[in-house]
Amino acid sequence: MSSTLKPGVVTGEDYKTLVNGAKQGHYALPAVNVVGTNSVNAAMESAAKNGSDIIIQFSNSGGQFFAGFGLEDSFEAKVLGTVSAAHHVHLLAEKYGICVVLHTDHANKALIPWVEELIKHSENHFKSHGKPLFSSHMLDLSGEDIDFNLSESKRLLERMSKIGMSLEIELGVTGGEEDGVGSDDDIGADNPLLYTQPEDCLRAWEMLSPIGHFSLAASFGNVHGVYKPGNVKLRPEILKNSQDLIEKTCETGSRPLDLVFHGGSGSEKEKISTAIGYGVFKMNIDTDTQFAFSKAIGHYVNESPKAFLHQVDPEDGTPYKKLYDPRKVLRSAELSMIERLDEAFIDLGSVGKSLAK
Repeated sequence: MSSTLKPGVVTGEDYKTLVNGAKQGHYALPAVNVVGTNSVNAAMESAAKNGSDIIIQFSNSGGQFFAGFGLEDSFEAKVLGTVSAAHHVHLLAEKYGICVVLHTDHANKALIPWVEELIKHSENHFKSHGKPLFSSHMLDLSGEDIDFNLSESKRLLERMSKIGMSLEIELGVTGGEEDGVGSDDDIGADNPLLYTQPEDCLRAWEMLSPIGHFSLAASFGNVHGVYKPGNVKLRPEILKNSQDLIEKTCETGSRPLDLVFHGGSGSEKEKISTAIGYGVFKMNIDTDTQFAFSKAIGHYVNESPKAFLHQVDPEDGTPYKKLYDPRKVLRSAELSMIERLDEAFIDLGSVGKSLAK
């Protein structure tokens, strides 16, 4: 029987309980990229609706958008916006009756200072509340030499593990581009960089597992975004090979790696299920939820186009205030995003699996 957890943001041992529950229960949690209170609230509402826990994550530019582009110091905005969003989730997650993992997405070499500033905020939060502000951060140094990738990951994990935080790393390259990290130029089923080598996963395990908890985004042909058929070929057997090598070499239990599936939007459902069986507990979804959110706004506007050109109908004097009320427009976007996440929860097998009690 799975352990139960208190609703709200989970960190430390509770975070590891959530991860182990997903792996043992053969399901994964959607990791939803959000940019403001509308997408944050839609993510939490969808999780509550489906009886599932969820991972809410911010990119650096998502954090900046949350703070507002009106702030002149973009770096400060990236930090404070992400911190502000974290406090928003802490305040409301328990009321939604679910467990939430608070995470930040891709941070390349240039964004290490952003992650370090966020860790400072978690250290201060830990001093005051006994838990960090964030559950985990991602350090994506897959574009750098593997020695630098792992040594920097080790340096940050040594600091984060002291306050019960987890680190997500990436080995190999997830194709495509997301918020300034990566490029569409590397898309193609014949690109060897899109497939992580099991030996590299073993190196990461041997270096990081003695320090603290980490998860691994291992590339098996996955990409950010949605591309035409044939351009992307997923090979989840790479995940199995990595797990098997570590299990055999280090004499661990079954599926020792906690694996992350990046670029989940548009992926084949069969390959998603296979990846979960090999130890994937988290699948990122951003492109599809972005489209669902924006599509609903476009549909809403197209249904009543005159309401978005005139406050009062120039021909018959009808007032349009009830139609152009931003709450109506944005609520339609939230509901569309929730509908797309309903599909994700089903695909990942997490419906009704929340550990929150």
